[in-house]
Formats: sequence, C-alpha cells, structure tokens
Amino acid sequence: MSLLCADAFLSPLEIDRVVTRALEEDLGRAGDVTSIATVPEDTRGRAVMSARKPGVISGLPLVAAAFRRLSPQIAIAATARDGEAIAAGAKLMTVEGDARAMLGAERTALNFVGHMSGIATATAEFVERIAHTKARVVCTRKTTPGLRAVEKYAVRCGGGFNHRFGLDDAILIKDNHVAVAGGVAAVLKRAKAAAGHLVKIEIEVDSLEQLEQVLDTGLADVVLIDNFDLETMRRAVRMVAGRLVIEASGGITLASAGAIAETGVDYLSSGALTHSVQNLDIGLDIEM
Repeated sequence: MSLLCADAFLSPLEIDRVVTRALEEDLGRAGDVTSIATVPEDTRGRAVMSARKPGVISGLPLVAAAFRRLSPQIAIAATARDGEAIAAGAKLMTVEGDARAMLGAERTALNFVGHMSGIATATAEFVERIAHTKARVVCTRKTTPGLRAVEKYAVRCGGGFNHRFGLDDAILIKDNHVAVAGGVAAVLKRAKAAAGHLVKIEIEVDSLEQLEQVLDTGLADVVLIDNFDLETMRRAVRMVAGRLVIEASGGITLASAGAIAETGVDYLSSGALTHSVQNLDIGLDIEM
C-alpha cells in the first residue's frame, strides 16, 4: 500500500531532502551516542506507531524514509495511509529491524508525522465548516522555512488546496506593490504586459473603491479581498458578479470560516493552517 495520500503527490526527492537534513541535524557528527553506548550492535527490535488522539494522518512516507535512511533493511508494515481519518489508539505502522537505527530515527520520524498530521487535522476541520458552500480553503506562504512542500502536502491530505508555492508561481499584487507602482490601474497594466500566457494575475484590495478600479481595468484573474467584514464581502461578491475569482483573507479562523464562505467567495486563505496548528499526538513504542 502506498503511504501517500490518495489525492496528493509529494516528490520522493523532496522527501529525501527534508528527511536527510533533519537526520543530519539530530545525529550531528558522532551519531546517537546514547544508543551506541547502551544497545549492542546488531540488536533487533520491533516498534509500533500509534495515534494517541483522533485526527487526519499525514507524514507516513517521511517516517518510513527516516527509518530506512539509517537502515535500508528495516521492514515497515503500514496499517494506515496519509489522508486517512483515524481514531485515538489506531495503529499506524509497525517497524522491525536494527534497534539502533530505530532509536536514532525515532524523534525525526515523530516530529514529521505529528506536525504534518496536525496540519491535516486542522485543514479537515476547516473543510468541514465550509462544506455546505462552494468555497475552498487554501493555505499560504506562511510556512516553516525549508518545509513548505511537505506542509502544503499535509494541507492537501486534510482536503484543502494550495495557494502559491513561492513567488514564482503566479503574480500576486499586494498593497505595497500598488503603492510603489502608482495605483491599481498602473500596476495591473505592468503586470499584464509582463505575464506569460499561463500566468495568473491576482491583486489584493482593501476597499470596494479599489475593487471597482480592478473591475474597470479587466486585467486581473483573481481579486483578494483583505480583512473585509461580512457585509462588505457580500457587496464585493455582488459587484464582481462572477467576472473574477474571489479570495477572502485576513485573520480567518475556524470560528469565522463558515460565515465567510456563506458570503459567496470562492476561496478562503488561512495562514493558520500551517503556522498555528497543534501537533497531533502520535507515539512510537519499541518492543525488544
């Protein structure tokens, strides 16, 4: 069984990169000196990874990669896969092989699966709150440096969608761009002249007056309405009338998501999905 979420892809090159870097950080120059000193060489063990809280799982491919990076012969039997909603106490994976390798990779493996499952679980809660609307929830670039690809993968495991992966994905004109370029019309004209035929143009507005200027140009694909109250959001949706994709942002929480989605916007973007989640409590019990 593939450990990846059925509806999401994560490059094996990215998995190898982040796992290798995390293990290097933990093992340092001398390795796991505790296990080397206390566990005889060639000792074998068996470990069971289980969820201590209910949630949505993400990060199992990185768990497997961490153990196999230290011992390619380690046997892994998964009983869950990424994207699966699990109950407290659910067994996720059994690992058998070199005991030193298991002990050396244990914290790295748990760090990944706990953090990523926390993101997937929080995303699934957002998705549930807005399921009665057409809106989708997306993450942002407010990610842990070096972990953006895996955190955005975890969002997809939870049923969410991704915004830009970086500054090179699409043109997103923020308020500071507008100020520097000399106004809404000027900045959109410059963006349109530079954009390739597959590059979308999104612009942030902080008032209905700015939105009207965007609509007058006809040059944007997406409008980002930032920190609008609910009534102003509804007015914005009526003004746009389907001519642009509308993304709402600005302090969106689980408590406010449903009401915002009901205004008729197309997307809700929330940095909290990646920067403010609580780890899902997952443990690894080693049986010698």
